[in-house]
Amino acid sequence: MTTTAPRMDTLTRDALTVLQPGFTGTTAPDWLLRRLGEGLASVGLFGRNIASPEQLAALTARLRQEREDVLVAIDEEGGDVTRLEVRTGSSFPGNHALGAVDDVDLTRRVAAELGRRLAECGVNLNWAPSADINSNAANPVIGVRSFGADPALVARHTAAYVEGLQSAGVAACTKHFPGHGDTAVDSHHALPRIDIDAEVLRERELAPFRAAVAAGSRAVMSAHILVPALDPEFPATLSQRILGGLLRRELGYDGLIVTDGMEMRAIAATYGIERGSVLAVAAGADAICVGGGLADDETVRRLR
Repeated sequence: MTTTAPRMDTLTRDALTVLQPGFTGTTAPDWLLRRLGEGLASVGLFGRNIASPEQLAALTARLRQEREDVLVAIDEEGGDVTRLEVRTGSSFPGNHALGAVDDVDLTRRVAAELGRRLAECGVNLNWAPSADINSNAANPVIGVRSFGADPALVARHTAAYVEGLQSAGVAACTKHFPGHGDTAVDSHHALPRIDIDAEVLRERELAPFRAAVAAGSRAVMSAHILVPALDPEFPATLSQRILGGLLRRELGYDGLIVTDGMEMRAIAATYGIERGSVLAVAAGADAICVGGGLADDETVRRLR
């Protein structure tokens, strides 16, 4: 009896260090502040949390009153995917426009300015850039979020984006590994499957991720996609072969591995959020994102 409570406290604290939850509202709820005090290490922000730059800065400052080193993440790609300017649309060009211009210095400068604005608001991790190659025109979720269909073009702009963003003091999170561009299914709704040869994938889809690793990307986000040529059983987020073998050992990546949202149907409807999260950690993920559709303390309790 005397050893049970401390052990549970340790397990809870360990679980909190890998969770990256979201929340609703433009002020931090009491449950989130309490969890930060208990060991929660990261928080994810979305458009629902942002009314203005001033309000966002006050929000992140409040989070840091509870935990000074909290990792505050956001999904700010520019273009069609914006949180800072969710009510008006982004004033920054998205990846497709940057790829069409094909000026890597412009991409670097856009990412640096975007990073500067995020840093001013207290955000220190951006779930961007999307390094997916638009290799399937029927893809329902990537499209203009990609720099283009040419691997070399996507690779050089991915590297420039990482360099620009991180020059402003905001960590880049290159996504969606090992490449979500050759899918015809949106992983928010179901589990996509990519039936391509492993060598094609290495030469095409992995080129931008190699560039991101070489550029020093501080984080990489996994994709909820099944790639049988790499792992016939588990999708990338849950695959030790893909996260541990391909990303860590073959590509030599030693930064943070973040999952895409575990509430997305590709995982939630196939493995369940709880089992999926355990499998992701076992596969090598360092941070479990549960911020999009689930945003309350019940979610955190379930995943402890």
